[in-house]
Amino acid sequence: MATLPSDAPSPLAAPRPLSARDIRTLGLAALGGALEFYDFIIFVFFTSVMGKLFFPPETADWLRQLQTFGLFAAGYLARPLGGIVMAHFGDRTGRKRMFTLSVFLMSVPTLCMGLLPTFATAGYAAPLLLLTLRLLQGAAVGGEVPGAWVFVSEHVPERRVGLACGTLTSGLTLGILLGSLVATAVNTAFTPEQVLAYGWRAPFVVGGVFGFLAVFLRRWLEETPVFEEMRQRKALVRELPLKAALKGHAPAVIVSMLFTWVLTAGIVVVILMTPTLMQQLHAIPPAKALAANSVATLTLTVGCICFGLLADRLGPTRAMAVGSGMLLVAAQLFYRGVAAAPEHLVPLYAGVGFCVGVAGVVPAVMVQAFPPAVRFSGLSFSYNVAYALFGGLTPLAVTLALKESPLAPAHYVSAVCAVGLGVSLLLFRGFSARSLDEHPTPSR
Repeated sequence: MATLPSDAPSPLAAPRPLSARDIRTLGLAALGGALEFYDFIIFVFFTSVMGKLFFPPETADWLRQLQTFGLFAAGYLARPLGGIVMAHFGDRTGRKRMFTLSVFLMSVPTLCMGLLPTFATAGYAAPLLLLTLRLLQGAAVGGEVPGAWVFVSEHVPERRVGLACGTLTSGLTLGILLGSLVATAVNTAFTPEQVLAYGWRAPFVVGGVFGFLAVFLRRWLEETPVFEEMRQRKALVRELPLKAALKGHAPAVIVSMLFTWVLTAGIVVVILMTPTLMQQLHAIPPAKALAANSVATLTLTVGCICFGLLADRLGPTRAMAVGSGMLLVAAQLFYRGVAAAPEHLVPLYAGVGFCVGVAGVVPAVMVQAFPPAVRFSGLSFSYNVAYALFGGLTPLAVTLALKESPLAPAHYVSAVCAVGLGVSLLLFRGFSARSLDEHPTPSR
């Protein structure tokens, strides 16, 4: 039966509080996710530098920026394949194996990026090698993020899924904060000439080391009790998990993809692209733009947990409606406010960063939208395909739209949030056909 997420409480929800084991699992999973996500996004903080180093020097500035964001987008376009493969085995053989493998597959290309030859040395082979490594990173993170959400949500009591997903998403955004801090440190410690010469390599080498540390940390985690119970009851899906998810839960897939669009608008535009946009649109120095981004990412980290708690209290779709509306307003205030008064960059960025924390609600909706047997595959397909489509093309779309209006980022984010708000209200008003007890989650 096709199903949609609902805010209806499940009568099977375990009443127990979070245990010490749950907290330990959440902490290790969030820390490992932070280290891996740092590896994936550090590229965006050096797009200007990478464009100068990996493309011909005579390339026009706008074209170089477009090409560099294209390399960034390639990582998102590779996510569905990695996510589908890892999710297949995650639903068949266990969550933990894929959860550990994904971080290892991220570490190797990140380290290699820091050792790449530039265009001056290798010619057109340089951007091709960079593209290859970026695709490998995308395949790895395609399994990591959905796998992490499923992993933590199946460890905690059902009434704490929002907190678990918010905390894990907070860990992922902490990886963005680490990237912003490292980028700020590099731009502060070195002159622009030194950054171009060798300083840009350090963040990638450090990222590779971070990734191997995350592999070590995940050795201490245990398989989820939900998967273990399904395995003992021989309740694992017999056909292809993805086929079962698409055949029986198409409405849940559509809703999950639309909510992922809201997540991408907040993360990609507000957090990842904006430091570069602030430099180009308002002549804000790189160090100041990155410092403000660090503050915004810190408030985002807090916001994810706050919105996760809100999802546990109000229900995920109600929390999604509140968060989408807040981000819609905050995006307009931020971009218009900075254009009028650049000196207010930090407080305005902090406010909109907190509202991007609605991203912490999105996985809480998705993990409850699919039954356990196909949860990894259904969530991974929905999230990664939507992120490849919306997240991968967003930098290109916003960059082109900037030629028409300097407020293009604000208009884009607000329009997407309006979609998220509309879908949330439809679910809230009874459009949902599903309660969790239609496909109960094994006890945990």
